[in-house]
Amino acid sequence: MGKRMMRIVLLAIKEYRDPYYRGVAAQMAFYFMLSIVPIFIVLTQLLGILDIPLRALESWIDKYVAESMADTIKSFLEYRSATATNIVFIIMAVWSASRIEFCLMRLTNYTYSEGQDLGKFWRDRLRAMLTMVITICSIALAVVFIVYGKVIFDTLLGIIPILKGSWVDILWTLFRWPAAMILYLFMVSLNYYILPRERLKYRQILPGSIFGALGMFIMTMVYSAYVSHAVNYDLIYGSLASIVALMFWFYLISWALSLGVVFNKLWRETA
Repeated sequence: MGKRMMRIVLLAIKEYRDPYYRGVAAQMAFYFMLSIVPIFIVLTQLLGILDIPLRALESWIDKYVAESMADTIKSFLEYRSATATNIVFIIMAVWSASRIEFCLMRLTNYTYSEGQDLGKFWRDRLRAMLTMVITICSIALAVVFIVYGKVIFDTLLGIIPILKGSWVDILWTLFRWPAAMILYLFMVSLNYYILPRERLKYRQILPGSIFGALGMFIMTMVYSAYVSHAVNYDLIYGSLASIVALMFWFYLISWALSLGVVFNKLWRETA
């Protein structure tokens, strides 16, 4: 296994000599920035139907987005009933949000075809919209789990007399975060599985999914500590500091996602 991992590292260095990969993380970070508001729009419509509070999303926006933009974005976090006008608006939002899926789709096609195929624009654009809808539903499922997970857990285990009362609290504490991590890994692997034109078995994309999910998590933790203790963007960027910090975070997690795709390819080649 050690020799195989060393070979994967060497092949990855060779792979990234391709000029296409040098700008792909920056491109994905740009589309992340353009997609974040449309994703929130569609997600809040879905969570509004489920009557789930949006405080977690609002606190995330307050933490990472500049104050001048935060009020504008949070204005979209108000649930409105799905009238005909809203349905058209949601379709437009899904089209805008799917840009990041489209970018990742082109990356997977390029990587798995040895740089020979980027895909067809309109067909892949529609597939990206479908993938974004599935991704948003997966995020909503994760939010439902966080908000109502203990109630569901209590209901399911309540049929077993010995597991009532304090046992439910203990088991919920033990399984809550592992279950949340599994949902997180599921969202990453779902994209790796659906997006490529080449049909792969789920077990073939699982190694890269684990690599990409762990990479995104580690990048987020390290960058959060870095921003909190080692850098002050306000000195250079002023009122744009929060936007720059958010963009750089998107850039780091884009690198993790793109490396996960390459890892899947090299894992197969070194089998």
